[in-house]
Amino acid sequence: MSAPLNFWLILDLSNTSDCWSRRPGHPGRTYMTECRRRFRMDLSYDGTAYAGWQVQPGRATIQLIVEDAIRRVLQERVRLHASGRTDAGVHARQQVAHLDLRELSMPTVRLMGALNAILPADIRVMGITEAAPDFHARLSATAKEYRYYLWRGCILPPFLCRYRWHIPHELDIPRMQRAAEYLVGRHDFASFSANPNRPVRDTRRHLQLLLVRKKGSTIEIAARADGFLYKMMRSLVGFLVRVGEGRIAPSAARDILRAKRRTAMVPTAPAQGLFLWKVFY
Repeated sequence: MSAPLNFWLILDLSNTSDCWSRRPGHPGRTYMTECRRRFRMDLSYDGTAYAGWQVQPGRATIQLIVEDAIRRVLQERVRLHASGRTDAGVHARQQVAHLDLRELSMPTVRLMGALNAILPADIRVMGITEAAPDFHARLSATAKEYRYYLWRGCILPPFLCRYRWHIPHELDIPRMQRAAEYLVGRHDFASFSANPNRPVRDTRRHLQLLLVRKKGSTIEIAARADGFLYKMMRSLVGFLVRVGEGRIAPSAARDILRAKRRTAMVPTAPAQGLFLWKVFY
């Protein structure tokens, strides 16, 4: 038997969050049921030992490990919603996620400490703050920044092997910088997606910056955009390295963008050099 109408609190649709649900048989109306509080969680992790962010059956992932830690501390099962899914071997200086809790009986700083006490050393909660009910880690983000690191030298120091793509030969940095200039702006980046034929509503993205910088043996490639396609950052890096090797002209970037399909000129760079650097809101 359905509850009488006066059991439900009718609310404005603009206030929807996980606190609200639609009453069966009354489309267009939203009602309060069990209210939850929304929290933002900032994380940092070394992705080497994990099969990426997203939960996968039988595999260790960042999401699985952190959700399990929350369950152990709060005795409540939760689902983390991240700003994006990092692939296996990819790291995050700043990953942002949100979660909804029925209640929180401890200060957020204490919760952060309790989680870090049981999380593996390569995953850390860097901050927990209460968020607005409509905050969404992915949908509220206005831009993301990724950084990729290469090591240009004969020998890669062993303690950097998890965080650098080793390039033993010379790269022409000015050529790479010229190629990057062609890619900045709003374009269809289907050619820089690992699988451009997968169902994606819109493959256009606004690449706000793409910088190539060299300091000593380290080459840093930084990119900021309003969104990234699947393996888009690693594809941009793979292309720029080909340009730096002299195998492709910088101006080829224009033709690759126009083609809107994957070619051999756009290899995918290895995962270990990539960091999700910052999420903007």
